[in-house]
Amino acid sequence: MDLVVFLVVVVVAVALVFDFTNGFHDTANAVATSVSTRALTPRAAVTLAAVMNLVGAMLGTGVAETIGSGIITPPSGAHGLGVVLAGLLGAIAWNLVTWRLGLPSSSSHALIGGLMGAGIASATEVHWDVIGWIVAVPMVASPLVGFLLAAGAMIGVLWWARDAPYRRATRRFRLAQTVSASAMALGHGLQDAQKTMGVIVLAIVAGGLHEGSTIPLWVKLSAAVALALGTYVGGWRIMRTLGRRVVDLDPPRGFVAESVAAAVLYVAALGFHAPVSTTHTITAAITGVGAGRGLGAVRWGVARSIVVAWVLTAPAAGLIAAGGYLVLSPVLP
Repeated sequence: MDLVVFLVVVVVAVALVFDFTNGFHDTANAVATSVSTRALTPRAAVTLAAVMNLVGAMLGTGVAETIGSGIITPPSGAHGLGVVLAGLLGAIAWNLVTWRLGLPSSSSHALIGGLMGAGIASATEVHWDVIGWIVAVPMVASPLVGFLLAAGAMIGVLWWARDAPYRRATRRFRLAQTVSASAMALGHGLQDAQKTMGVIVLAIVAGGLHEGSTIPLWVKLSAAVALALGTYVGGWRIMRTLGRRVVDLDPPRGFVAESVAAAVLYVAALGFHAPVSTTHTITAAITGVGAGRGLGAVRWGVARSIVVAWVLTAPAAGLIAAGGYLVLSPVLP
């Protein structure tokens, strides 16, 4: 087998491993609130999330095209494939570290940071203008918007349901959470599976097996299935952090957090083709519904630890990727 073709196969396989780790790392994004409020059992929740991830992954390609052509432009051949491979390894390594610690960091930031780190280390062209306006700005704005909308929506819901019997209202919101959890899982598939699709296209273009940024059907299907399988396996450590440690959630707050986060993901993916972080968005929304009750309802120490992980994610994944490239480069033609 030709070396370039072999490397393409390796990079595609590693990209799907990243997609799988993204799935089990980010299961909590879609179902932590529903599980913690007992709207869904854990197994029913991850099954629902896996199915909706699969569906969401097939609904668009805008984010995939941004990742596939907007972050870096690696050179053709084995050298370029080594750059992409190093970026993926950096992202996977950081995902595993934060999963082990139970911190809901961003797989999206890890992937973009990994590609940037490998690109800088290899003197590959990095598209800083795209990273600034299409990646960085939406990634910073999405959690802020999620927090503010969730806090405002929570205040509105509490006012609207102020005279309703608590048990009846709770029961109805618990049923509604099945819909909001489905919407959140659909948004996760729409965002995160596309990021892997973009990396695979980046690899097959570098390998001379594809032209342009269009996403072949086999790429869509493989990324969708890998993400769904990872989601089904489930990331229980992070689920506990999001579902219990940041705020005490009940069904109304869980419904509002999921609904707001899903809306932000849809607007980012379909309106702007922006690869935002599902983890940041849902965590910010959960914090927002807690703040809607009062600032004392949020465990700010836990929230601070999560923010630290967010800040470290892109540079840490980038450093790991840069180190990976320096290890790989001597054996690349």
